[in-house]
Amino acid sequence: MTTIITTAGRPDETTYTLAKAASDELGYPIVERKKRSILKMQSEYDADILVAGKDRYELFRKGMDQPFFFHPNSAAFRLKRIVKGETDPLIDATQLTEGDTFLDCTLGLASDSIVASYILGENGKCTGLEADPCVAFLTKNGLTKFHTDSETLQLSMKGIEVIHTEAIAFLRTQGDCSWDVVYMDPMFHTPIEESSNFKPLRQAGVHSALTKEWMEEAFRVCKRRVVVKEKYDSPVFEQFNLERNIRPNTKFHFGHLSK
Repeated sequence: MTTIITTAGRPDETTYTLAKAASDELGYPIVERKKRSILKMQSEYDADILVAGKDRYELFRKGMDQPFFFHPNSAAFRLKRIVKGETDPLIDATQLTEGDTFLDCTLGLASDSIVASYILGENGKCTGLEADPCVAFLTKNGLTKFHTDSETLQLSMKGIEVIHTEAIAFLRTQGDCSWDVVYMDPMFHTPIEESSNFKPLRQAGVHSALTKEWMEEAFRVCKRRVVVKEKYDSPVFEQFNLERNIRPNTKFHFGHLSK
């Protein structure tokens, strides 16, 4: 299975330029659309399709019933709540403050990193790691180009550095106690059915179970704590002796290891 890049159904100079930009970064070939449907192109080329449209990129992996594209999702209304003085479960779990450094090992659509970035401010550092090259590309592009009237959301998105890499490989290169907080959200060991907004990401992204080495490297690298988000009945809380932040009537919990 490979990936090819094409344009929207009615290509123009803009979509051709966007297709070339994606091809230059990802190394995938560009194939003329020629009015063909995505399903037909997937069948003809036995390939996943990355579509360059005027407003956004969309990734169509074979077998997906919805395309994957960047959207800040829950981050937008979470930021509104924080601005109003309300608490956020991620911030409660991570204990992030202005000027901290935050390493998100499982970036995905960056919803949690957007919230973290707002708290960190201009003097902090927020970096997200994403193992899937297409997901990393779409999220990196979306964080800088997604249109919003919210200055808070815009600044928070632009404050995130996206790196395409495997988390463990990156962690091995980092010094001891080099990040205040290291964060992992490994896509939940079983799906939360009502979370339909994340279904395309579940189908598109790389799914890696937490391992002993991953946790050990994360703990070595963190200065204050490692934080994991998982479904409430996940075995990882007991497996890695995480102190759990129990949130009544919620499907996911946070757990942490502190130094």
